[in-house]
Order: sequence, then structure tokens, then C-alpha cells
Amino acid sequence: MKSYETLVREADERIGLFHQELIALNDDLADHPEAGGQEFRTVEKMTALLRKNGGVVLHPFAGLDTAYKAVFGANHHKHKIALLAEYDALPELGHACGHCLSGSISLLAGLALSALQEDLDADIHIIGTPDEEYNGGKPKMIRAGAFDGYDMAMMIHLYDANQVYTKLRALDTYTYYFHGQAAHASAAPWEGRNAFNACQLFFHGLDMLRQHVKPDIQMHGIIRNPGEAPNIVPEEVSAELYIRGFDRPYLNQVNKMIDDCAAGAAIATQTTWEKKATAEMYDNLLILPFGNDLLAETYAEMGLTLNGNPEELFGSSDCGNVSFVCPVFHPTLQVVERGVAIHTREFADAMKTDRAHEALAIGAGIICRHVIKVLAEKDNLKKLKTEFEEKKA
Repeated sequence: MKSYETLVREADERIGLFHQELIALNDDLADHPEAGGQEFRTVEKMTALLRKNGGVVLHPFAGLDTAYKAVFGANHHKHKIALLAEYDALPELGHACGHCLSGSISLLAGLALSALQEDLDADIHIIGTPDEEYNGGKPKMIRAGAFDGYDMAMMIHLYDANQVYTKLRALDTYTYYFHGQAAHASAAPWEGRNAFNACQLFFHGLDMLRQHVKPDIQMHGIIRNPGEAPNIVPEEVSAELYIRGFDRPYLNQVNKMIDDCAAGAAIATQTTWEKKATAEMYDNLLILPFGNDLLAETYAEMGLTLNGNPEELFGSSDCGNVSFVCPVFHPTLQVVERGVAIHTREFADAMKTDRAHEALAIGAGIICRHVIKVLAEKDNLKKLKTEFEEKKA
């Protein structure tokens, strides 16, 4: 096998070859944001570029209309690497999470690595994963077997800091429904059962529960339909909740406590309740210290300072679900000044800057170096797989 240095040099040459083409793609996606599950134009643009440059594209893929997989050449190698491309935008805010740039980084890295498949003895696949922001495309793809058999998967998230990993919280999304009995609020209130009162008590119960759960647990929600008119006892009221935590088993325990709050509120108001999952469950990210140490070496090689704290709040992503199927790396790359938060208009406005265009090549370089380091240097992949199995157990 060629040396690490030689493979990196060849990857960098390929990144330079495709850089301008991917800048154009990123800027086009930034100008035409599409929300989760509606990324039809985005996928058309991405897959057209991949086909033009030698990719064989499966689309639709894994049962989703806006998911795809691109492969290059004959798939006969010993190893399989998945580069995850996200591309959904936020309603009203556009690409305020940077998915236009993140997805373009994965495509640029995939085009660079595709020429090294023989040297790495690895099939390089680009997997387009829609709807990360809300409904969760990856859990559905997992059930379809989309990530089975991969030695590792990787993507880069844009951020206000450089970090080799993000501590993602597991996330559950439920809507709680309270059912009462309508009545005239003045003429015969005793005939009514107030579903809004039940929902109020439910939220009071959540607020009292906060003191008695671990600090990483978050519970936040909204009331969807509080009632029709002041003179009608509310009959049907619903509350949508996001419930997050760093540990899936403990989060499952908290969910049972929250159910008890709903049951108690219903008993107190003589109403009934039920709940339904509003979106896919997101798992926490499986942290792999050995793999992250390798990634830290890559950041240092590229002159990038690790200037963030990965233990601080980041949020949730369905990449966490994939991390229990195969080793996943989800580092961040700084593209804005410190303090400019994701999911803001300021972050969305930064996606077409010179700094973003530079980050496109840097991010692809990070991915290429990490994949080469894992596959080309002795025993790294074996150690990574051992660590993955131990952490997953």
C-alpha cells in the first residue's frame, strides 16, 4: 500500500480538482433550501453531480424518496466506508444548520476518495440522508439496512468551533393528548371535563419533575390547541414535547415519569390521556476515544486548533442512531466567529462566504485524512472496531 503521505497528497489533488464545482453546488443549495422530506430539487442537483463524475446512484434509496446512495466502480473491496450527506433546511431560516455546506463537504471527500479505493481496499459510498432536523431519516434507513456492513461512517457538522466529537443527546418527541368533555362554561360547567386544565397540570408536573432528574435531562414543549372559545370548556388539547438526555436507558426511565405526570393530571381533572410518537427516536452518539484521538491528530496536521468544548450542549441528531450500527464520526468545523449559534439567520448567512468556501476544502481534507489514517495505518481499524464493540455492549 502507498504511504499515508502519498495517499493524502493524492486526495488533496482531487479535492482541488472538484473544489469549484462543489462551491457552486453549495451556493445553489443555500439559495434553494428545502425542508426535511421535501429535498427533491436538492437531491436532483447532488445526484446529477455525482453521476457526472462517475458515481452510480441509487435513488430513491432505503424506502425514502429523498434518500440516495452513490457508489464508484466495482464494489469488491475488503472494507466499506459511508460518507453521510445531510441537506435538509429549516423552515423560515433556510440552511441555518449548515447542511448545504456539510453535504457538499461529504460529496467532495467522496469524489476525492473514490480514486483511492484500490489503494485503500475500500468501497467508498456517499449516502444521502434526508430529514435530520425533525422527523429523522436515518432511523428509517437503519430499519431498511442502509448502514449494515460498514466499517465506519463520517460527516462534518459546521459550527462556531473545531471539535473532534459532539456529545449528542438522545431525543424523544411525543404528543400528549388530553380528552375531556365540552360544555357551556357559564350555563353548565359542571357537565364539562376541562382538557386544558389537564394539560396545565401536566406542565406543572413536568416543572416539578425537573428537580428530580439528572442535569442532562431536558424537557421542553408547547400546547398545540388550547381551546376554541372562552365560553366552551376545552374538550381536546394536545401538548408536543421534546425530551432529551445523554443516556438512552435513563431517558427511557424519564419517559415513564413523564407518563405518570400525564396520568396524574388526567385523574385530577377527570379526563383521559394518550400519547403518540411525533417523530423518530434519536439516540445519543456513541463516543469512541481511540477514534477521536486519531481525528485530533488530523486536526493538528491541518493546523486546526481544537477550540471548542465537546462536553457542552450541542443538541440531538439521528447520527446517534447510526453510531450503534457502525463506528460514526461527527466532528465540527468552525465556519463562523465564536458565539454565532447554529439555527440562526446569522449562521445561514455565513454559508456562502469565502470562509465557507474554504471550509468546504478543509472539511473534505479532514474526512479524507481520517479515512486514510484508519485504513492505511497498521491496526487502527482493528482497534477502532474493538472499541466500538466494547462501547456498544
